[in-house]
Amino acid sequence: MRRHFVAVAETTHDEFERILELARQPVPSNDLAGTRVSLVFERPSLRTRASSVAAVQDLGGNYSMFTDAEIGLDTREAAEDVARTLAQTSTIVAARVRDHQVFSRMRSATGDAVSYINLLSDQTHPTQATADVLTLADHFSDGDPLGLAGRTVTYVGDATNVTRSLATALIGFGVTVRIVAPVGYDLSSDQCAVIEARARYGGQLQCFTDPTAAVPGSDALYTDSWISMGLEHEAEERRRVFRGFQIDESLFDLAPTSVFLHCLPAHRGEEVSHDVMESPRSLVWQQVRHRTTAMYGVLRWLEEK
Repeated sequence: MRRHFVAVAETTHDEFERILELARQPVPSNDLAGTRVSLVFERPSLRTRASSVAAVQDLGGNYSMFTDAEIGLDTREAAEDVARTLAQTSTIVAARVRDHQVFSRMRSATGDAVSYINLLSDQTHPTQATADVLTLADHFSDGDPLGLAGRTVTYVGDATNVTRSLATALIGFGVTVRIVAPVGYDLSSDQCAVIEARARYGGQLQCFTDPTAAVPGSDALYTDSWISMGLEHEAEERRRVFRGFQIDESLFDLAPTSVFLHCLPAHRGEEVSHDVMESPRSLVWQQVRHRTTAMYGVLRWLEEK
């Protein structure tokens, strides 16, 4: 039976730890020799596209790239038919999509012929979360994710797909995850339940509405854009609501030994200040490097015999 990586919550703890372990094995390699990967981008991408291409090539595989203009999921052609077509030439389909339900539809259409990787959907961003764990483990515990137990990571801003994936991944390694968001932009009770079900080693989920109450004692601060793709029509209202949720120098200094993370693209002057982005305590570019490392682990795990 073929494996899939469409959400951290859909892997077991052992499976996710194995992905992280495989991510750190030497490259280049021939682990993907003879493997064809279709990369489907319904949404724009820089880091995800660059890291996916690099990882496939470094592992000795072949790839084909398809954009929304070429495929038109559910506009030009039904997602099921796209999946059936790609299954004729590929064994892995890695897709960045608007609607998370596309993955279940594609899987139903292709059975056990293809493995799927979620490169971002409206619900989750599991490859980003994988890179985030690798980044934090490098900084705090010599690369051992289990060494993160007892740390506190605070996310400030809109509780997005990135937030949920980050929390789901970290709470399983004993991390206390604090989510600070305005009312109406926070996690739902159902989303909290999914995250909390993954808790191990004392990991906790804590929710706040005041950044100054949540940040002290944090080991890392994390944020994302206030205006995600597809929400541009809400830009003015979101800037008003999130005023006071920017990670600037004064907020950063409430946790003076903390590091800073951002999944990018960053909007300096909105969710983060320029000085925090460029601070020596910023791990943003290590995160970018680990986007490729994360893909090594995911691709190897899918093809592992």
